[in-house]
Amino acid sequence: MRDLIQQLYKGIFGSALTENEKSNHEKVFPVIGFLDLEQRKKLEKNLHHKIKNVAYFEQALIHRSYLTVIGSEKYFSNERLEFLGDSILGMIVAEYLFSLHSKELEGELTKMRAKLVNRNALTKVARAIKLEEFVMLSFSARKALEAGNDSILADTVEALIAAIYLDTGIKTAKLFILKVILPILMDEFILKLDNNFKSILLETVQAEGKKAPYYAVIDQIGPDHDKLFTIGAYVEGELIGTGKGKSKKEAEQDAAHNALQTSYFSTKTNI
Repeated sequence: MRDLIQQLYKGIFGSALTENEKSNHEKVFPVIGFLDLEQRKKLEKNLHHKIKNVAYFEQALIHRSYLTVIGSEKYFSNERLEFLGDSILGMIVAEYLFSLHSKELEGELTKMRAKLVNRNALTKVARAIKLEEFVMLSFSARKALEAGNDSILADTVEALIAAIYLDTGIKTAKLFILKVILPILMDEFILKLDNNFKSILLETVQAEGKKAPYYAVIDQIGPDHDKLFTIGAYVEGELIGTGKGKSKKEAEQDAAHNALQTSYFSTKTNI
């Protein structure tokens, strides 16, 4: 039992592998070679991650259909990595929601996580980091992807999370999720909240320990029956976004939406 616990501890906290463990590891993650130096550099740029062990990432990019193409039993698809990455993603997102929504009960947090982590959002992540250029597929699977089978890309995102975790540890995997994936997931989450951008902006600002944002009219033009308002969203006296609308409420929502897209927040999500 003690040996089992020690092995688990090493797996979680990234202790060095023994020579025997390294040998077994190389059997599970053999280098294939399709991520050459040029492709590797492109992937590193898209992931904002410096790859140490390319074998993890090659396996993360192999769809099960590609195994029939390479025709060798010593290679594996990304399904096992997908399983691991899904768990890591769920844990980090759960921790994020737990910290952000300190008064919500378990049921509401579960609903939020389900809305936040979904196939559509993960597909957007995949498109943003251009995974379709790297994932290895059979001809028919490639056609399915082109026809809209987005699950292939969503699953690959989860596999890559696991690859980053195995490559450099949980801290790096968490950073990748929080800085690269989560901003894209939040965009999808916002759309699922009936476009209540003011609510999202309020929660985001308060999570940083700042005072609630406030809104003020910057300009209004047109006759009384057809006015167009320009409203600014402010945080602690700083203008962080402006919006327009036929009513003040509409302009405030637009201002909050635009504020969430500005460098005030995006600079906090760059690696």
